[in-house]
Amino acid sequence: MTPPRFLTAARAAACAACALLAVSGAQAQQTFKLTAAAGHPPVFLWVKTLDEVFIPEVDKRLAAAGGKYRIEWTKAWGGTLVKLGSESKGIADGVADLGVVSTIFEAPKFPLQNISYYTPFGTDDIALVSRTVADLQKRIPAMADAWTKNGLVYLGGMALDSYHLWAKFPVTKLEDMNGKKISAPGPSANWVKGTGAVAVAGSLNTYYEDIKSGVSDGTLVFTTGAWGAKVHEVAPYINKLNFGAMFAGGIAINKKRFDKLPPEVQKAIREAGDAWTEAYAKQQSALVDARLKEMVAAGAKIVEVSEAERKRWADALSPVAKTWAADAQSKGLPADQVLQAYMEALQKAGTRVPRDWSR
Repeated sequence: MTPPRFLTAARAAACAACALLAVSGAQAQQTFKLTAAAGHPPVFLWVKTLDEVFIPEVDKRLAAAGGKYRIEWTKAWGGTLVKLGSESKGIADGVADLGVVSTIFEAPKFPLQNISYYTPFGTDDIALVSRTVADLQKRIPAMADAWTKNGLVYLGGMALDSYHLWAKFPVTKLEDMNGKKISAPGPSANWVKGTGAVAVAGSLNTYYEDIKSGVSDGTLVFTTGAWGAKVHEVAPYINKLNFGAMFAGGIAINKKRFDKLPPEVQKAIREAGDAWTEAYAKQQSALVDARLKEMVAAGAKIVEVSEAERKRWADALSPVAKTWAADAQSKGLPADQVLQAYMEALQKAGTRVPRDWSR
């Protein structure tokens, strides 16, 4: 029988060995602190999936790679750290490390990324728009350079489901727009000019109160966004004009911060960006019909706008894409190439457009 004093010594040695292993393990695993931010709250899918898909995917990949590295996340949604429309600056300045950059609200910094907003009445296929813009960014250096010049690394993109007109009134013909005020973000204001209506600046964070208070009579918005902002409560007519799915931005990370991360961590982050892009497109597409049914159940009324009136609307607009392209070309950007390639990609995929904006 082993004397008690030897058992005590053995236990002490075992505890010391465990402590040494724990210290060694702690030293072997390196922790990086990253702050993820978004100007919108998590009620919107691109933020929800950043939290529920992208971040867990990074963690999963790092664990699968042996657990040598881990990330300690801080999450700042709803404009608590970076405001809507200034996400790129906040991330580039290091206020946050990564997050959703809404290129629609930062057109001067990402002029070519907004191509879909200058070619309305396109496809309602969210995945097609995301793939097309991603492909253009790979093929046309000036598009990729926009992220780099702004101190960012692009990780994944998002397209919003097709835009329609939520309003206090039904639209069955173009003349119904005369004298109306319509909230329209950034370049989508071009979809109103020429229709007899006036565009009013706004965002998902302001539409509800703007319409309720009479600042505007309705808004151009996508289904899932309208539901999240409860727009149907103040603008119950869902006029289905199908302006098309729109590329609106993506996840980006501070370039200096990213470049300092180990290759394994960079790889995990890039792969998580790809996973987020795919998951977001699938979830966004699946939500559209469900959200429309929920809004109708809550009292909203769907107005199907005819193809003939969609064409009348499209033809009433100025040559917005050509005007945009000419302005960008004068600044040394290959906008003509982007416009041509984008329209060709949509039509090659089978999209029937009422107006070819590249002509």
